[in-house]
Amino acid sequence: MVIQQWIESGDWLPLVFAFLMGLSMLIYAVLDGYDLGVGILTDNASAKHKDRMIASIGPFWDANETWLVLGVGLLLVAFPKAHGIILTHLYLPVAVMLIGLIFRGVAFDFRAKVPQEKKKKWNKIFFWGSLLTALSQGYMLGSYIIGFRGDAFGIIFSLFIGLCVVAGYCLIGACWLIMKTEGFLQERAVRWAKYNLINTTVGVVLISLVTPMINPHTAERWFHFPEILYLSPIPILTGVLIVWLYFLLRKMPMEKDRLCWAPFVMTAFIFVLCFSGLAYSFYPYIVPGELLIVDAASAPESLMIILVGALIVLPVLFGYTFVAYKIFHGKAVDLKYD
Repeated sequence: MVIQQWIESGDWLPLVFAFLMGLSMLIYAVLDGYDLGVGILTDNASAKHKDRMIASIGPFWDANETWLVLGVGLLLVAFPKAHGIILTHLYLPVAVMLIGLIFRGVAFDFRAKVPQEKKKKWNKIFFWGSLLTALSQGYMLGSYIIGFRGDAFGIIFSLFIGLCVVAGYCLIGACWLIMKTEGFLQERAVRWAKYNLINTTVGVVLISLVTPMINPHTAERWFHFPEILYLSPIPILTGVLIVWLYFLLRKMPMEKDRLCWAPFVMTAFIFVLCFSGLAYSFYPYIVPGELLIVDAASAPESLMIILVGALIVLPVLFGYTFVAYKIFHGKAVDLKYD
């Protein structure tokens, strides 16, 4: 009886949309994270290897960004109050991110069509577009975690999180290259993955130490009983995966390219665990310490209409993503524009 009343009241709808929005952002972080990471890593590669690295993300990178559009769209229509607060505080880094995405998209096409002597310039633009995008996304995450503080500490903390996100994207990008390339480039990708695994681990540890110190709600969720029991599997599993990944990378590449997919899958799970930890830490707030999920949501009648649309769009996105990755699976080959 109580469950039926809860369903009829529509109180469950804000939680459903918070989940869908979080899921969209998580999928974006994993999928566009690796292609942004590959874009950043191109700065350390030869011209020949740049072509193969960019070819490895060519069929996917544009579609990966669709998940960001979905996540921001759900924030706008399902949580308009939160959208106003968040975008007001993050106007500048959002603008920087869009500039990075624009330059990146233009460079991706131009570098393949200009004369060889001009290709180097567009490769640099592709690198800087990827780096700006990753840094701005990390800055936005840090600003969100710290409650949009605009003082010196808030800016420094957000910039630090930006660097951590760059390292995380480079890690998953390197693991993507381990899976999609061969020979010397694959060996370099293993070295990149080892280096960025260390940087990412340091970032995760420092964030875990600082976040509860600056956010009382997070400290309560982390260190009070029984909440600590619900959270404890996340850091334990994350630590196990990081150690396991480190020892696996020491054996890569293996004979006959065995387990070349494993580092990417393990890194994706690390992303999932870190994201889950953040979601658990801030629940039930959608704006940390300021606005609850239920208070930020649109009217239940509006959410029900939006839910119908979401249930149509989501299977299409999942289906398209699955088909694209199914068709273009295997080792990367050179891109051709005929």
